[in-house]
Amino acid sequence: MIDRVGVIGAGQMGLGIAASAARAGLRTGVHDIDPAREALACDAGLEIFASPADVGRRCQVIVVVVIDAGQIEQVLDGPEGLLGALSPGAVVLFCSTIAPADAARFCASVAATGAMALDAPISGGPARALAGTMSIMLAGAADALRVAEPLLEAVAGRRFLLGEQPGDASRAKLVNNLMAGIHLMAAAEAVALAERLGLDPALITELVGASSGQSWMADDRLPRALAGDLEPRAQSHVLAKDVRLANEAARDAGVELPLGCVAGALFERLCEGEWRHLDDASALAFYRRRFGG
Repeated sequence: MIDRVGVIGAGQMGLGIAASAARAGLRTGVHDIDPAREALACDAGLEIFASPADVGRRCQVIVVVVIDAGQIEQVLDGPEGLLGALSPGAVVLFCSTIAPADAARFCASVAATGAMALDAPISGGPARALAGTMSIMLAGAADALRVAEPLLEAVAGRRFLLGEQPGDASRAKLVNNLMAGIHLMAAAEAVALAERLGLDPALITELVGASSGQSWMADDRLPRALAGDLEPRAQSHVLAKDVRLANEAARDAGVELPLGCVAGALFERLCEGEWRHLDDASALAFYRRRFGG
């Protein structure tokens, strides 16, 4: 039985994970560099840890869900870092979308302390994280999976085991997010075109959702894009980073992604505008501007 769960990174996904774990009866706390996020966690009845090292000293299972590899470096090796405080037998889950080589490197750093690690990227968005129904991709040793089982049961609706080699789950996540990015840009382009053709964009969105052009990204993003609701659930620069990583992984494998490269370039242009830190549903606003709307 897990004694205590610590979540490092109390963003939209991290808070959802922590809430789902606590709802399942697991003693759960969070640490975040933003006091405002920690205040939200405190209001939700979650324990607050002073630093990554504090999490490492007090928790058996630790979820790291920050934005990118640079932030993970700070969590592990920065002031009051996690690595120096881990106990043998503890399990660290790396849930951020990062390059496969970084995932393997971070898992190896944890293993060198005597603790265990799982390459464990997540998908589904904040609502599913809060509901405990997100999907999670997993790569790592059976012992680590066994220790983390109560947490995985609490937070994931579906699990996909990619094997024991850290990095493979991150490879799978990049494949997924490549498709997510392409689907989002395609949906925004099509609805912006519908408007230019004089069609009702809300009706077209409903039509596509019931027809062969349907995608989860369109169903999730377009209604709030049409409502002008760009409050960030998933900031545009995050999906831009994910598509860039997918293109880099492809080049490392000796191939070029025609659609991936186009999507990556479009996301870069989107992030050069005012939408960088807004929700990635901003893709529709980006296309409206491109089309002179």
